[in-house]
Amino acid sequence: MRELLKRTITGLILVALTIFLTFRGGKLLSYFVFLISIIGLREFYNAVNNKNYKPIRSIGYIACIGFLLNSLGYEIISLNFIMFFVTISLIIAFVLNEKIKLTDISITFFSIFYIPFLFQHIIYLDGSIYIWFIFITAWGTDTFAYLAGNLFGKTKLCPELSPNKTVEGSIGGILGSVLITILFSKYFNFYPLWKLILLSALAAIIAQFGDLAASKIKRIMGIKDYGFILPGHGGILDRFDSILFTAPFVYYFVSLFLF
Repeated sequence: MRELLKRTITGLILVALTIFLTFRGGKLLSYFVFLISIIGLREFYNAVNNKNYKPIRSIGYIACIGFLLNSLGYEIISLNFIMFFVTISLIIAFVLNEKIKLTDISITFFSIFYIPFLFQHIIYLDGSIYIWFIFITAWGTDTFAYLAGNLFGKTKLCPELSPNKTVEGSIGGILGSVLITILFSKYFNFYPLWKLILLSALAAIIAQFGDLAASKIKRIMGIKDYGFILPGHGGILDRFDSILFTAPFVYYFVSLFLF
């Protein structure tokens, strides 16, 4: 009971903070995304160190700064420039330092795409009402999947990755995401509703893949949580793993079918 209370309080504070910063948008949102990207990268690097991988942390953190400058309007720091810098820097490090292995280069490159690059898509919807669908679908799915799994869960979904997840919970997460989307859309008069329902259902599935991807990484690295910064939840990546996937999905769905 005490653990549930701690988890609930932490979750509410995090949701309230995210809503506030998203509503304010602009530089505050950019700094928020930068902060969770830096913390997320640190958690990821600490996790892979358990298997003696040695990613080049400095390049990952510099890439985060590049994404921040890009979001703040420094046009010279384009996404192409950031990827060029990362690629060239990793190649130079690999050539000049014999201690750096190809796996370390690959993990560093993967970490930059997996965390700050995917998080950056939150900012792409800054100022648009559609930005809220990133959080509605991700956290709505997580919440309803947890509730449905506890109430009705019997059939294991992916026991080798996440033994507590069930098919019933997964379906409940999708239905919950759709329900919240319908209520949100009707309240703010968003149409066509069928496209938003499709968005929420697909995003709920994508969100669960984000969760499972994080679970697989943790299982491979032999850890339970990415960190402890969020009492009752673990680390930033434990709480934002689904948002890593829903942010780009919602952005591209909205860009292609709703704008």
